[in-house]
Amino acid sequence: MLAAALAVGAAAPMGAAGPALAASTAPGPAQLTLPVPTGPYRVGTVPLHLVDASRPDPVAGPGRHRELMAAVWYPARKAEDLPRAPWMTEGALRAFLADVGFLLDPALGPLTAGHVGAPVHRAGHRLPAIVYSHGSGSHRGDHTIMVQELASHGYAVVTVDHTHDTFTEFPDGRVLTPGDVPMYPRDFAADLRFLLDCVEGLAAGRNPDVDGKPLPQGLLGALDPQRIGAFGWSKGGTATALTMLADRRVRAGLGIDGPMQPTITADLDRPFMMMTAVFTRTAMPDVEEFWTHLRDWRLDIRADGAVHNSYGDNATLIPQAGKILGMTDQQIQDWIGTLDPARAVRIQQAYPLAFFDLHLRHRGQGHLLDGPCPAFPEVRFIP
Repeated sequence: MLAAALAVGAAAPMGAAGPALAASTAPGPAQLTLPVPTGPYRVGTVPLHLVDASRPDPVAGPGRHRELMAAVWYPARKAEDLPRAPWMTEGALRAFLADVGFLLDPALGPLTAGHVGAPVHRAGHRLPAIVYSHGSGSHRGDHTIMVQELASHGYAVVTVDHTHDTFTEFPDGRVLTPGDVPMYPRDFAADLRFLLDCVEGLAAGRNPDVDGKPLPQGLLGALDPQRIGAFGWSKGGTATALTMLADRRVRAGLGIDGPMQPTITADLDRPFMMMTAVFTRTAMPDVEEFWTHLRDWRLDIRADGAVHNSYGDNATLIPQAGKILGMTDQQIQDWIGTLDPARAVRIQQAYPLAFFDLHLRHRGQGHLLDGPCPAFPEVRFIP
């Protein structure tokens, strides 16, 4: 079973969530878990079925347009009696495991903190909105720890499956997997720009769901189109930068170990933060080139012992798998680095929140971004 789990990981492309999903193949009823968000609000979520009528679908045929599954995460009230959303839908999870040749009961997959359809909590003001882009061959849930943390602190976060480079399930039961049509960072960026249109539509009281799915109470009109941020991991980090260069609606961006390829040579005049691990400025000339074109507030941080999977849900899911499957410490570290998993979780909860609080809400968060902090001794500020 250990060999099969490792085979799943080896088959997964960079930026994918393969090892974490494979971890759920453990025998018995054990279920993987995600950490509880730290904010004062409960978390709600709702899936959205979207169609971008401005872009043809490269696979579906004539007359078909770009079709996407997305989700909105937000601060909620009266959520206790509503079901918690799964990390991945059953069909998408089954497709992933079938793709790598290993079957699993999807019921063993982790649940999130998001209560499906819970009414929105509002405190007399609109919610700053953030759009999220996943890594290559992954899915919109691969950074749920960050997403639900932001929602628990009063943000609306819109995540998206980049169709044809993801495992995704549509309301009619269709399941699509990464295909033969190449998807580039600019394609991810086009999806993000469409998400920005949806954010504006929700802010104006329009439901973007093509099936007319009823939305949670209070969601229409709840988002603030004047306070929009974006973040992404790996290829999604590059897409975040490209989105900001093409669309001024995004006021602040966070790239999580993005390779910044193809080379970006245009100047960016809004705040941008990088959380680097493998794709560092020293190792990647493209990342260094991008850094030189940041003309506003900028920051590059790196946690000692971090690797590509350290800033995401894999940081906590893979160690749980290792305990169940009998993996050695070295085998776990090969996937998530030597950064302690509990510390990795705290870093990815604290630093993105501090960044968006500073640039979308103009809150200082105890000056966490001003320099090294005794509470996070492993986080280095790269000049």
